[in-house]
Amino acid sequence: METAACCAVLHGVEKRYPGFTLGPVDLTVPAGSIVGLVGENGAGKTTLLKLLVGVNPADAGKITLPGGVPGDPASRADLGVVFEDAYFYESMTAKQIGKSLAGIYGPRWDGGAYRDLLGRFGLEERKPLKAYSRGMRMKLSLATALAHRPRLLVLDEATSGLDPVVRGEMLDLFLDFIQDESRSILISSHITSDLEQVADSIAYLHQGKLLFQEGKDALLAEYGILRCRREQLAALPERCIIHTRQTSFGCETLVKGRAQVARLLPGAVLDPAGIDDIMRFYSGREQQ
Repeated sequence: METAACCAVLHGVEKRYPGFTLGPVDLTVPAGSIVGLVGENGAGKTTLLKLLVGVNPADAGKITLPGGVPGDPASRADLGVVFEDAYFYESMTAKQIGKSLAGIYGPRWDGGAYRDLLGRFGLEERKPLKAYSRGMRMKLSLATALAHRPRLLVLDEATSGLDPVVRGEMLDLFLDFIQDESRSILISSHITSDLEQVADSIAYLHQGKLLFQEGKDALLAEYGILRCRREQLAALPERCIIHTRQTSFGCETLVKGRAQVARLLPGAVLDPAGIDDIMRFYSGREQQ
């Protein structure tokens, strides 16, 4: 995906572990956008995010961030990070965590914004973290990530475990964040309905390989689920057929170019495909 301004670019990035290799991955996070990272459990999403923020080093390739490369002090200051397994000391309160982070970030830390976020999320400043639910911990992590005003927000399952009302508030917050078009978000999530609401593009990671990164609106407009007899598929150009599954009622096919397919097979059942559908069929194709 080409863009004039980017918050992050990964080019040829690889990470190798015994029994698993991530990459090579080419991924772009355009400025002023939200990129949704999807994939099955074990596909390498958290591994990729940890490479991006400098938790682990890449074995090959190049990562460019707003402040330089992962691990640089300027890059760390420009990143807001929320990982699913992130935690603070259980005995600390939100107020104590804020004071600690103010010492780390210095003038970039906005104590007023942090307190506002705690209030917005319904978090008590003096309650110890051990008394927080999982959802409350995720909200606290997001408050700490936003309070030093990063340019790139990296989120790993940040809306997981939250009720629909709070998730909606989070999504609104993400959209507010990128109104400053120098800011961007890369969010990994299994809740694809959230991504369908806010993401500008979708990157699909499968077994360590990035199968595609495409604009979300184009993705949802182009893909469809076709239900017809197998012999009817002969009327379609090969490029339109992504993967076909045989069912007890006939064929179920993920197609690309929904308008063209509708013209060629006007009597067939053709429904829009969601992100979950696209992942399911691409995964089936790759496993063949």
